[in-house]
Amino acid sequence: MPDYAEPITRLIQQLKRLPSVGQKSAERMAFHILNNWSKEETGVLAEALLDMKEKIGYCSVCNNITDVDPCQYCSDPTRNPKLVCVVQQPHNIVAVERTRQYDGAYHVLMGALSPLSGVGPDQLKIKGLLERMKAGVIEEIILATNPNVEGEATAVYLSKLLKPLGVRVSRIAMGIPVGGDLDYGSFTSRACRQDVSAASQAV
Repeated sequence: MPDYAEPITRLIQQLKRLPSVGQKSAERMAFHILNNWSKEETGVLAEALLDMKEKIGYCSVCNNITDVDPCQYCSDPTRNPKLVCVVQQPHNIVAVERTRQYDGAYHVLMGALSPLSGVGPDQLKIKGLLERMKAGVIEEIILATNPNVEGEATAVYLSKLLKPLGVRVSRIAMGIPVGGDLDYGSFTSRACRQDVSAASQAV
């Protein structure tokens, strides 16, 4: 690595920890901040990062990221508590909300089944979903996991787990190709949901 001054080297090393950021990208960002940002602007970034780490946590109901508990969706009295959309990660909720076609609740799994990566049912937030069902309010669960191998396996597993409990389980129809990500697709209306039994038989 080039022999930069120690503060620059430290910043580059930290930037490299971000996803998809290599040595060259980290160097460009570090020198952009050094040469183009004022001390005040740099301080705003540092403060925003610290503020996020201090104030952001996870909703005790649905596992969404939030600065209040319960989160804005779980505490909204206008949303339909009988309908729960299950997603893999908190940012997937934003993709669903952009459509303005869904008014139910959410549950975040914090991942998807991936045996090769050591992620099994016990590593996902499935127990919390089962606990929510005990209240007898939930009538339908929409599985909005990504349409890739891990997401489909997770949807099939949850379908087999949830259907015997007397709740309707459906798989969301998405305008994205197999292997894609929910964030880059279109979450369709309620009429386009499909029962996951066919998908279960196909896997």
